[in-house]
Parts: sequence; C-alpha cells; structure tokens
Amino acid sequence: MSMSDRIQKLLLQAEIGKPMTREDILELLKMPGEYSVDLFETADRVRQNDVGGDIYLRGIIEFSNFCQRNCLYCGLRKANDKLDRYRMTDDEILKTARDIKSAGLSTVVLQSGEDPYYTTTRICTLIHAIKEETGLVITLSLGERPAQDYQAFAEAGANRYLLKHETASPELYHYLRPGCRLDRRISCLKTLKALGFETGTGNMVGLPGQTHEILADDLLLMKMLDADMLGIGPFIAHPDTPLAGIGQDDIELTLRVIAIARLLTRNTNIPATTALATLHPHGRLQALQAGANVVMPDFTPSQYKTRYDIYPGRADVGSATDILKTLEKDVHSIGRKIGYQAGHRPTRRTSKVIH
Repeated sequence: MSMSDRIQKLLLQAEIGKPMTREDILELLKMPGEYSVDLFETADRVRQNDVGGDIYLRGIIEFSNFCQRNCLYCGLRKANDKLDRYRMTDDEILKTARDIKSAGLSTVVLQSGEDPYYTTTRICTLIHAIKEETGLVITLSLGERPAQDYQAFAEAGANRYLLKHETASPELYHYLRPGCRLDRRISCLKTLKALGFETGTGNMVGLPGQTHEILADDLLLMKMLDADMLGIGPFIAHPDTPLAGIGQDDIELTLRVIAIARLLTRNTNIPATTALATLHPHGRLQALQAGANVVMPDFTPSQYKTRYDIYPGRADVGSATDILKTLEKDVHSIGRKIGYQAGHRPTRRTSKVIH
C-alpha cells in the first residue's frame, strides 16, 4: 500500500471513530507536509459533526502576574525582576466580569500566576460575587492547589478549571518547571475531574528536547484523562528567561497536534490560542479550520494587559470591543459564526459513518 493510500485509510478510520493507536498518531505527526491539508480537513469535519459549527468565546481576566514558580520559559517566573508586577482589586475584577457579560459572553476565565496572596477564601469570595452579579460560567486557571481548595472552589460555584500538563515527559516537565513534578500535576487533574469540574489540560508544541513520541504521549494523556478542554499552543520563550531565543516560527506541527487531538477526543472544546496568532497573522483562523472551536478574547484592563507578559509579541492587544469586532469578521470569513452561549462539552454523539 502506498503512503498516500495508507494515510487516507488512517484518516478515514479516524473520522468514523475507530480508536487510534500510538503508532497511528506517530504516523500522522511524522507524515510528509503535503498530507497536512487532508488531516486538517478531516479534523474539521469531525469538529462539525461532534461539536457543531459555532465558535465559543471565553472572556479572560488575567488578574495577577505574581507567580511563585520559576518555569524556564515564562515571563511571569518569580526570578524575573524586570517585570512590573500587579494584582487587580476585587472591584476591578468584578467590573471586568460585568464587561464580559455586557459583551454577550457566557463564560469568564479567571487566570493568574500561582500567587499565594489569593487564598482559598479570597477566591471563593470572588466566585460568589461574580456569580451573584453576572451569572457567568466561571473557569479558573490558578495552577496547582490542594484538593480541599478545588473542592471549596466547586462549592462556591466555579464550573471549570484549566491546568495544562505542558508535556507528558516527566524529565522534560521537571527540567522546564524546576521543583515541580508531572505526577503531581496529573493528580490535580484527576481530582478536578472527580469533583465535577469541566477540566482542561493541554501542552506546548516545539519544546526543547521534545520528540514526536512525547507529543504522541501528550495526546494519549489528554485522552486518558478524558479532559473536556484542550489548550494546545506553540512554545514561545520569553526573552527575560533562561530559554530566551528558543522557540519556533513554524505552526504546522502545532496545527497537526490540534487536528489529531480532535480526531482522538471528538467532542472536546479546543481553543485556537493567542500564541498561534503571535506566530502567524492567520494562525488562529488556521487552527479553527483544523479542529479548534473556541477563542478566548482577553478582557484584562489595558493598564494590566501588557504586564501579563508570559511570552513576547502577544497578538491580543487593543480594547475588547475591537478584538470582538475583528473576531466576528475573521470568523465570518471562514463561513462560521460566534456562539455566545456557554458552550459546554456536549454529551457524546456517535460520528456519522461515511459510506
């Protein structure tokens, strides 16, 4: 069987829902570039069938850029003394949540560095206030916390939690995140899932030392965890970090990982990340045509937005209103529409068998 026939057969089997093996995933990751379009189109059809055509919006508030971690690539790392640190007040966070509600969105994402200043009580008070004032679906992205914190957040009314595993290689994880362990991260993800959170994980593509085999393990880990949301983005190191200057300018492999994640997990929510738009002006649109179905516009007030400096050249600058107008236009250009509803992960539907 020729390579072309083998890849076409593999994509057809994946499209109709046949389980993918690690070898299948590796073949799609390593195949010649001329077959990428077929992979992206297949993932796009699975996305249409299993989660529909709407592109769901999540409004992000990056409320603190303090972090106790020292990840080798992130501009928020504790050792970066060039960063102008900030913490938004509760009133500022609430006002921004109201802005997200006024813009018609249904979900707010509260994101920060791992900042011990925000105690469990403080976060729960925020959750209560946002729920009471806006009724928004609340997603938290606050890093690793004890299980009792996650439980308290759930009881306070939080609905979703994002905690990217970053890489499925324990050695690479430990190298990139000094003092951190992958098994602890995975344990947190399992706890979140068990508590009933819609749970998000994800990885970076293009890490130093990353292989196709590690990427295959990333994808299988996402599947094993039964994650509800998958944040997959390119690795871009901040210039004020030990890995400064290391990164990539080719988004092809990131798009492949997004597409395979769609084939593997079917009905998950997969964002087209801002980092993709940083690498390529149409990066986010390309992801939305390769299996992604979520965009997360940044509503952080302008005086803080540029200081949440996790990597250089972030594309999501300007007012939230301008960002939404551009999004509407871009989405329309690919024949899709914005979905302003909450966009929960749908219950599993059986894929249509193609004859």
